[in-house]
Parts: sequence; C-alpha cells; structure tokens
Amino acid sequence: MRGNIAAAAAGSTDLGLSLTQQLTVIVLCALTAFISHLALAVFNDGVRPFMLDFIQGRTTRSATTAVSFGLSAGFIFGLGAPMALSTGVLNPWLLFLPTDILGILSPKKWLAPVLGAAWGAVVVFGLNGANSLAHDLPVDFLTAMQQMSTPILFLFTLFPVLAISKQFGKLRGGIAGLVELALVVATMKLWPGIFAGAIAMAVGVLMLIAFAVAKDLRQRRKERAEQAGRADGPAEDASGGDDPMASLFSTSATRLRKHLPLFMVLGAGVCLLAQMHIFGGGEATSFLVAKGDYSGAAQVDFYRVFGFVPLIATTALASGAYGIAGFTLVYPIGYLLPNPWLALICGALVFAVEVLALSWIGRILGRLPSVRDSSEHLRSAISDSLQLAILFGSLMAANAMGGGLGILIVGGLYLLNEAMGRVVVRMAAAPAAVIVGGVILNLLYWLDLFTPVKG
Repeated sequence: MRGNIAAAAAGSTDLGLSLTQQLTVIVLCALTAFISHLALAVFNDGVRPFMLDFIQGRTTRSATTAVSFGLSAGFIFGLGAPMALSTGVLNPWLLFLPTDILGILSPKKWLAPVLGAAWGAVVVFGLNGANSLAHDLPVDFLTAMQQMSTPILFLFTLFPVLAISKQFGKLRGGIAGLVELALVVATMKLWPGIFAGAIAMAVGVLMLIAFAVAKDLRQRRKERAEQAGRADGPAEDASGGDDPMASLFSTSATRLRKHLPLFMVLGAGVCLLAQMHIFGGGEATSFLVAKGDYSGAAQVDFYRVFGFVPLIATTALASGAYGIAGFTLVYPIGYLLPNPWLALICGALVFAVEVLALSWIGRILGRLPSVRDSSEHLRSAISDSLQLAILFGSLMAANAMGGGLGILIVGGLYLLNEAMGRVVVRMAAAPAAVIVGGVILNLLYWLDLFTPVKG
C-alpha cells in the first residue's frame, strides 16, 4: 500500500457511477438543497453565522444567496471540481456548496429540491464526460493532477504538530514533530500495508488533546484553590448567573430538535454516500478513497472531526442552522460499514445523537476553553498544511504536463491571483491554475508552439 499511495498515477479517475449511485447523489442533492432552503443547515461554515439574520427576517433571501455564492464559488470551481476530476471521487465542495446556494436562492419550497436534483444530475452525468474529454487531450492535465496525491497525504500528517506548536510553544511542537517523524518511518518499515501517516496523526492529535485537557484541569484546580482561600463570603458558583447567549442557544437547539426526523434522513443519506466509496470528505481522503484505502480515509476524517466539532456546535447554537454533514462523523463511519442498510441506520442514529446533544456539547466546551482553542488551532493547522501541500502538488502537476513552461504558467497564475488580492481563495487557486494551465498548453500544442512532455 505504501507504494500505491505514493504513486497517485496508479489510481483510476473514472467517474462512471452505477444507477443506484447516481440516484443516491441526485436525491441527496435535492434533500440538501431543501434543508438549505429551510435554513436548517448549510455546509459552508462561513455562511452559517449569517443564517441567524436570515432566519429572523433581518436580511433577504437574495442577500444571503449573494453571501453564500461569494464564500463558496472559489471552492466549487477551484477545488471541488478539480479534485473530483483528478481522483474520480466526489467531494462535499462539489456536491453541498452548490446546494447551499441553490436552496437559499430558491423562492419556493418545492423548487429547492428540484434545483438540487438538477445539480446532482449535472454532477453524475456531466463530470464523466468532462473527464473522458480531458483524458483525450494532447496534454492530459487530469492525469498530471494526480501528482498532488503524495504531498497532500504526507504533509497533511503534520497538522497536529503545527497545532501543538501554535498553542503550546516550540518545545512541545518540536517534540511532537520528532515523535510523528519516528512513527512515519517505523510505519513504513514495519507495517507497509498501513498508510504511513495514520498512526502519526493519531498520536499527534492525542498529544494535543492531552496538553489541552491538562491545562484546563490545572486552571480549574487553581480557581478552586483561590475560591477556597477566600474568607469574605461564599465562593461564587461558576455555573450561576445569566449567560447572555443562553436564551439564543436554547432557542436554536429547540428549533433544530423540532426537525430531528429530517436531520436523521440527511444523516442516513450522507453516510450512505460515504459507504458507497464514491465520496471523500476531504482533500487527503479523496485520494485514499480513490486507492481503496478506506481504513486510512476513515482515520484521516476522524481526526479532522476534533477540529470542527466546537466550530459547528457553537455556530449551530448561535445561528439555528446546523452543518449539512453534521460533525462529519458520518464520513469515517460510512467508509468502514460493510453494507448500505447499516449505513442508513448508523447515519440516522449519529445525526440524532448529534442534534440532541448540541446543548450539552456547548456547555462542555464552555468549561474547557483550552480544548475549544485547540479546535481553532487544528483548523488553522489543517489549512496551513493543505495550502502548502496543494501548492507543491500543483507545481508537480505543472511540471508533469508541461515541464518548465507548465511551472511558469501555473506558478504565474497563482502569483497573479495573490497580487490581485486573491480573486480565487488560496486553497483553490493552485488546482484552478493547473486546469487553466492545461487548457493553455493544449492551445499552444494546437498552434504548434508546444510539444507535450513525454510521460
């Protein structure tokens, strides 16, 4: 498996889906658009905070649609579509960000699922044609994009090290880095059938959580000691007093619980999609699913959960809108389940537990500030590691399809995007540049100005 993972070009990028898979994607897109229309859930974490004003009628549907489109378009066309074309695996940016937009855009409740189903049909019937067309071009930029696999998989392994360094300093970060490096080397040597970064990531995340919990426990012991030492009156009850957000949180949690059956159907659908192994929840996961390493994909997406639970829980409680994929636990569960019926049952149960536990999770996070801060550092570290990995992988793809000229075009487009104030978000700019660069190289070939690099 080690050699297979490192050699991305060995994977298939065929996007041909069975009839059952096609129907699942179309129905799920219809459902997510309908839920977005009702303002019950959106996939884009950046859009969720704006949903409260929409729910309470302080902003219009068209204005909220504009926000959703502005925050999502770069990820759809710059990351979601290129990742799907290069891996042959669908992803949430391609499926759920457009249904966010279409659901909010729809003026009628019945129209939202129709628009969502139409987008699902575009994905399942259109992408395979685009994939076949691109592979027939003289400069096959989709095959070249598989070069992104190795840097994404291995640099992503370091995100716990970055998070520990940012939150707990260079010394602990350096120790975590050495531990992860040793585990990667040991895994490659002793267990070549396991993705080399899996054990290292697990240990890194556990170290981060242990550091955060230890810090919170020390702080609570210190506070109790200070209260015990006071002689002037009774100790303050940390749980007492009025929380100005408590009323809002309670209202939002009640609103979401009222629609629990609909959320259970959503959880069942997302889990089923993951179980079909035609879907990856993240950049690294997509390549692992494409290669059939479902246990590795489950591990990667499970570790990501720790970075997003606090964000999703707090924004859901503050806005009244949940996440389309919930806490994303249904991704790793789905990858590992042996049949679709179990996926439907488990997905529904997981979403039921998540929605019912939202208020409790919010209270727990309020008592563990360091753990809550760790999630912020984890998300930042994931973004930093993936930005470097995607940029480096995109330049490798540029070299594979066009040598120095390819690097000049792709790197130049990336730098131009930076100079213009990031018209395309940084995470998506490099893959988008590879596709544009591939089109340019094909045009140069047809003008007899460029000879494709021999593979």
